[in-house]
Amino acid sequence: MSNAFSHAPYAGPTRPFTIGLCALDPTRWIEPDGDLQRYLDEKRNLIETRLDDVFRATEDSLPAQHECLEALVAHIERDHPGHSRREGQILHVAGHAINLADESTPPLLRAGMLVQDDLVIMMKREAGWSIAAAHLSFPSSWLLSEKFDRPMEAVHEHVPGFQAGTRNAVMINRIFNNLLPGQPAERFNWSINWREKLFHPETGRNDAAAPEEAVIRVERQTLTKLPDTGAIVFTIRIYLDPVCLFQTHPEGRRLAAALADQLETMEDAQLAYKGLDRQKAHLVAKLRQDAAKISP
Repeated sequence: MSNAFSHAPYAGPTRPFTIGLCALDPTRWIEPDGDLQRYLDEKRNLIETRLDDVFRATEDSLPAQHECLEALVAHIERDHPGHSRREGQILHVAGHAINLADESTPPLLRAGMLVQDDLVIMMKREAGWSIAAAHLSFPSSWLLSEKFDRPMEAVHEHVPGFQAGTRNAVMINRIFNNLLPGQPAERFNWSINWREKLFHPETGRNDAAAPEEAVIRVERQTLTKLPDTGAIVFTIRIYLDPVCLFQTHPEGRRLAAALADQLETMEDAQLAYKGLDRQKAHLVAKLRQDAAKISP
């Protein structure tokens, strides 16, 4: 866990279940780190064993997939030169060799094997911005098969405050419509799981788990408008931070207290959505106890 608590959105000013979108420096589109090989190894295994679960694409998304691949390669080589090595059309990344010219493999599948992030391509259709293609290896309690080729209102139909007709739903469509090439955006989300696993399509609920088993699952999400196709690339990078690590982290006391504060302010529907309605009291008590023990 060399990168524990790289991001702690629960300790910032943004409240849960808000959009919380900020401008992003394009050079920080992707943030590769020392765990890159572990993520790519798992992606490769999922491609070989569960391809239908981790990749879907409509036929008309192919131009956007190609544009996404080209943009990611350019970004990696320009902004993260130490994380790859090029030999003609072969890009070597963390022990994996990706043939960029291999047309037998969908472009988005190739692109996803270059980065730790999941990649989702959104295209504007008559029903609204929809998931047209996705290389989704590390879902956070959802199934690609249930969200694929559906508009954002349907994707968010069970998220408190984001259902069709809500202010947040209207704002998301407006943000997608107004997003400009070269001006990407970033936001964070978090949830609590009870196992330290990247591929997590199942619900996060585990009423029998002990509070010390909790793992904070942080999502760093970015939105980038592709200039040629007008599609939007939505990236999702997963960070897994066991709460037990608060005890040895320099900021552990502050972070544990901040997470407890956020849990205590969440509404019942929000807690139920995150699978924490029955675990909240135990987890908050554990976090408060840990915060009191950790030296300031």
